[in-house]
Amino acid sequence: MTSTTQTRQSRAGTAHPDHLGHVIFIAAAAAMGGFLFGYDSSVINGAVEAVRDRYDVGSAALAQVIAVALIGCAVGAATAGRMADRIGRIRCMQIAAVLFTVSAVGSALPFALWDLALWRVVGGFAIGMASVIGPAYIAEVAPPAYRGRLGSFQQAAIVVGIAVSQLVNWGLLNAAGGDQRGSLMGLEAWQVMLGVMVVPAALYGLLSFAIPESPRFLVSVGKYDRARGILTEVEGADVDLDARIAEIELAMKREDKSTFRDLLGGSFFFKPIVWIGIGLSVFQQFVGINVAFYYSSTLWQSVGVDPTDSFFYSFTTSIINIVGTVIAMIFVDRVGRKPLALIGSAGMAVGLGLEAWAFSHHLVDGRLPAAQGWTALIAAHVFVLFFALSWGVVVWVFLGEMFPNRIRAAALGVAASAQWLANWAITASFPSLADWNLSATYVIYAAFAALSVPFVLRFVKETKGKALEEMG
Repeated sequence: MTSTTQTRQSRAGTAHPDHLGHVIFIAAAAAMGGFLFGYDSSVINGAVEAVRDRYDVGSAALAQVIAVALIGCAVGAATAGRMADRIGRIRCMQIAAVLFTVSAVGSALPFALWDLALWRVVGGFAIGMASVIGPAYIAEVAPPAYRGRLGSFQQAAIVVGIAVSQLVNWGLLNAAGGDQRGSLMGLEAWQVMLGVMVVPAALYGLLSFAIPESPRFLVSVGKYDRARGILTEVEGADVDLDARIAEIELAMKREDKSTFRDLLGGSFFFKPIVWIGIGLSVFQQFVGINVAFYYSSTLWQSVGVDPTDSFFYSFTTSIINIVGTVIAMIFVDRVGRKPLALIGSAGMAVGLGLEAWAFSHHLVDGRLPAAQGWTALIAAHVFVLFFALSWGVVVWVFLGEMFPNRIRAAALGVAASAQWLANWAITASFPSLADWNLSATYVIYAAFAALSVPFVLRFVKETKGKALEEMG
């Protein structure tokens, strides 16, 4: 490699100070999809018991209504990559914003249980799209030196969305006198909780008009002048734009455009790198993280905590989630992705093990004994903290970085789709598993946290500091 080439790549790896603020704005606007992802995923936590009461359904049927959105997520994630390659990243964001808005209105005004489930599927499709487009777009516009931190905006937005949804739910519950079915603005409180998402959905749509298209997509469709202009915006005018365009184009022309067929190969249907992405996605969900965000209010109420306090604990868990995410954002480019994942796996296993121990004790007067109750509460926060500072961020960063250019969009779509299917499996099974044995359920989650350690050590390669064109 010549010194000139090294200089060009070095310049491509850092944003000019005058442009860094603009790059941060672009990444934050794209991550608004992550905010809606978190908000829509978690807001149902405030409606679970109200839906159970209004429609008189048991745990199994209720779980399906809660989890059905995840089927939409899987479909949205599976199709978003190909859609983004055809019509562009920005257009996909705009479609997702419309779907989020329609889902919020429909979910707030259901006339039957199946109707509510249908609108949740629509919202799920939008979440699936956002889960793919956000990290892919940010990875494509961010200079390599900042890509880890900017890529973590997606997870930061998700956890803020979760926290805001819990705060809104708690505020609306108090406004309705502590009754999820209490009257509020002419509707039941839980309906208002679901409908408030119209506001961030509209903001996401507006922001999508204020950010540029991915330069890599523009190069793929032959719009070189626009790509040069956007590269100037995000990397600075002192970068050799012709060299950067040639570098991107060469990487993309080495093989055909991303298709599902490109992912096939090896001994087990998919190429090994695709299986590693799927494995990261599945382990991220099989530790049971979304139980903490979909069912936490119901879980705390089941061990004797009153409804208002259970909503408050759900909010404090979300705050811990944000703290952990900030820690990950600080260290993801300093320590690396792989070490953070290993630290998180160990911490999650400990937290989940303590929860399993606490929930193994019998209730006394409908409540856990004091020692076990406090252990369960603290351990739940420890689990969420270690998830947030590790797997919550690094999986999305890995998925945005680890695949070769030629298969990135399609492979990310498959991995994200697998993540949503795993999420669905955990979400749909938790109420029945909890009815069977709550402690054993947490033992299962702890086992997956422990198993993720050898998986990362054996199969996952560090991507810290590498250009996207170096992958594969």
